[in-house]
Amino acid sequence: MTKAVALLSGGLDSTLAVKLMIEQGIEVHALNFTSAFCTCNSGGVKKGGCKTESLRVAEEFGIKIKVMTKGLDYMEIVRNPRHGYGKGINPCVDCRIYMFKEAKAYMAEIGASFVITGEVLGQRPMSQRRDAFRIIERESGLEGLVLRPLCAMHLEPTIPELNGLVDRTKLFAIEGRSRTALMTLADEHDVNDYPCPSGGCLLTDKTFSKKVRDLLDHKTELTKKDLVVLRSGRHFRHNGIKVIIGRDETENAKLKTLIQPGETLLEPIDFPGPVAIIASTEPADAIEFAAGLMLRYAESKAGANSLVRATCEGQTREFHITAPAAPEVIEKARVC
Repeated sequence: MTKAVALLSGGLDSTLAVKLMIEQGIEVHALNFTSAFCTCNSGGVKKGGCKTESLRVAEEFGIKIKVMTKGLDYMEIVRNPRHGYGKGINPCVDCRIYMFKEAKAYMAEIGASFVITGEVLGQRPMSQRRDAFRIIERESGLEGLVLRPLCAMHLEPTIPELNGLVDRTKLFAIEGRSRTALMTLADEHDVNDYPCPSGGCLLTDKTFSKKVRDLLDHKTELTKKDLVVLRSGRHFRHNGIKVIIGRDETENAKLKTLIQPGETLLEPIDFPGPVAIIASTEPADAIEFAAGLMLRYAESKAGANSLVRATCEGQTREFHITAPAAPEVIEKARVC
């Protein structure tokens, strides 16, 4: 039986593409990518993140699936993409090349003949254009081996079509941003449960992009915790030092788990308020600034002489906040 590797996000498009190939007798092996920037993962498993959906689809269709994480190597692509950014700090073309290279390696590993994607011509402005398709295929080493069942009739026949592995007459000519044709196709092929039909990437968000750019501009060697913490708290940079303030009890608890070597944790002692992470071990000026932020964002009318605990490298000390940070100082230091 002919094997193919499918990029399966768990969304409507990729689910349909997989279903269409299964109906043609192709043995599909799914490949799912996760990252710190997928908006569908924000709610975790309980809220149906993309990883969860891809696993559900794979189980429903009875196909094998491999989950891969876009790790710190991917961040170097975000830092310096060869093909530039979209509206935020999203390196869409380079991102696709990254995933397609992994798909090519997996294809060789399992003896597959081609790659399947749920891409639709014209649906995404940066990566789903004819010229972008050509660039991505060429630079990933998959020229002629990427089959896009949903829009194949708008494109030149691929090698698996020319070789008779796939029946081109059973492929489609969908294009553009409207999802009407996709939803109709889903009904026709009994694809009824797609809770994540249009997942997104936080790198396209201009506000979130500010935090990513600030991180890349100020830190060369990144860690996984650097990426996770981007999704929590208010971010500031005071005299070159990063300060993160929790927004609520949940974020306070999360920030406490994300402290890294060389960082200082501030916690309120005698008043309800946010915790703070300071990316320094000797941040005298930053401590004063962060403590002032804690007082400014406190839940109660905490005032001068409110007590704060600072913990760094296992050492703790307590001090009193002298005054809340001034609004103009906060805005000058605000990243996002």
